[in-house]
Amino acid sequence: MNMNFEQARSNMVEQQVRPWEVLDGTVLELFEQIHREDFVPVRFRKMAFSDLAIPLDHDQCMMKPVVEGRLLQALELNTDETVLELGTGSGFITACLAKLASRVVSVDLYEQFSRDAAGKLEDMKIENVELESGDVMGGWQPEQAHDVLVVTGSVPVVPEHFRGWVNPCGRMFVVTGKSPAMEAKLLTKLNATEWREESLFETDLARLINAEEAPRFKF
Repeated sequence: MNMNFEQARSNMVEQQVRPWEVLDGTVLELFEQIHREDFVPVRFRKMAFSDLAIPLDHDQCMMKPVVEGRLLQALELNTDETVLELGTGSGFITACLAKLASRVVSVDLYEQFSRDAAGKLEDMKIENVELESGDVMGGWQPEQAHDVLVVTGSVPVVPEHFRGWVNPCGRMFVVTGKSPAMEAKLLTKLNATEWREESLFETDLARLINAEEAPRFKF
């Protein structure tokens, strides 16, 4: 039986994303435009619109659609802003960010994710994304600070160096805390040292690689 992707996509928007307080028309329209099923692994294609975190290679996963929707809505991106995304993953959020901002730099630890995302973005004729691979917790540095920072994996607390990658008056979306009760936050950089923190919702998100607290030695 062939799956009706258009119907499934519309149901996802109307029955999952919108009821979860995603009311921004631009974001809802993006979810109709950008075909999520093209970004999930082929074997999970029929689950593309489920209220699930879909498994990717390297023990990673795609965020649930509702979390993606809330993330994009909270950022209130302007078309002249630049975005730094930490964790390319499937490339779905990368594509959404690219449609909303002037330029996106997306970095992932796994070159495979960067390569796969490059192919998908090219198919969609999205040209305002630069993909890099590197470890954002261990040595990788952006060439410059950005207006918006999006962290697609959770961290125990916000690493100090992430704060330095955000321009004054810029924003950061980040999920902090411990599983299963983590907190999605929007941080706004008021000046060189001060931030405003807004709690958005509770969630549970896979850790950003190498962001775990140092393990204690076991003998």
